[in-house]
Amino acid sequence: MSWLREVTEAWRSGTHRSQMAVLAALVVAVAMWFGVSLVRYELFPLAGYFLWLLLGMLLLRFIPLLVLSAVVVVAAVGTRLHDAQANEGRVAGIAVLVVSMGLVLYTASRQRSGLPTPLSEALLSDLRDRLTAQGQVPDLPDGWEVQSAMVGANGVGYAGDFLVADLDEDDHRLELVLVDVVGKGMGAAPAALLLAGALGGLIGAVRGRALFDAANDYLLRQPVDEALATAVHVSVDLDDGSYTILSAGHPPALRWDAIEETWEIDNSRGLALGVMASPELNASHGILGTGDALMFYTDGVVETPAGDLDDGIDWLRGVARDAYLARPSVAAKRIVSRVERGDDDRAVLILSRT
Repeated sequence: MSWLREVTEAWRSGTHRSQMAVLAALVVAVAMWFGVSLVRYELFPLAGYFLWLLLGMLLLRFIPLLVLSAVVVVAAVGTRLHDAQANEGRVAGIAVLVVSMGLVLYTASRQRSGLPTPLSEALLSDLRDRLTAQGQVPDLPDGWEVQSAMVGANGVGYAGDFLVADLDEDDHRLELVLVDVVGKGMGAAPAALLLAGALGGLIGAVRGRALFDAANDYLLRQPVDEALATAVHVSVDLDDGSYTILSAGHPPALRWDAIEETWEIDNSRGLALGVMASPELNASHGILGTGDALMFYTDGVVETPAGDLDDGIDWLRGVARDAYLARPSVAAKRIVSRVERGDDDRAVLILSRT
């Protein structure tokens, strides 16, 4: 089992050595297939050569796949030439195999990553896992809870919404940043990953306005015209519950009043990041008492093509109230599940003082 795991990991690396090893194994398999076909054609017929083309497309990069395709076609033609009873139907089978080889090679040449499909999928999955790990909130002291729920547009596992978190255990201070990169699903995922890496290296070392200024400068330096993002940053003192919210073009945060049992709209406002140098940002401040909470969300939760943003926020306040009163620990997931539209990324983050 360990040997198989090592072989798999070597193949996943996509190195020249691993590709040559896979190519050699497939060439040997084709040669064995060819040998048996010469003796017992009914066991390994011409149609079986399609299998090796498909395996090559799944496992090999373009140049090794080109070599394998040539070997497969030569073996298939050799099999038919050796068969004294070859007829027009079998010649047509070779023609179909050649056409199939052309389609396989064309598909492989169009892979923008230069990797076979499973390796590309593995790479994307790794990037998604890294983006998710970036937003893992460290274990908080007793009396504090954080929950989040994120869903990509149209159910895709990649999104432009992400979370970055840092806990300073010495100062007992929690920093959370929820970001919504312009775009949806796969289209926004690359920009989200890059920005998440930049913010992940800054959060904790840089706080408040300085953090957003650095992120804004980063976006302004990007070579694309629409390198924009909205973001909300909250810094909380976990000893006394005091907090500061800084919003950059993000929908307004909501604050749960445990006494009134309602979500109140926070007044922090600001311009989105990546629009202009030194954007105007207005912070809000407050104190979370026992039972209070803060909720942050992206526009995919409250915006609709024909609806007003204020109407969406009112809808969210009602849905969130019911969800939080019913089961506070899973409120974020329940809120996201209530959003009817699935064509935009959706994210909800709730910080509670229990």
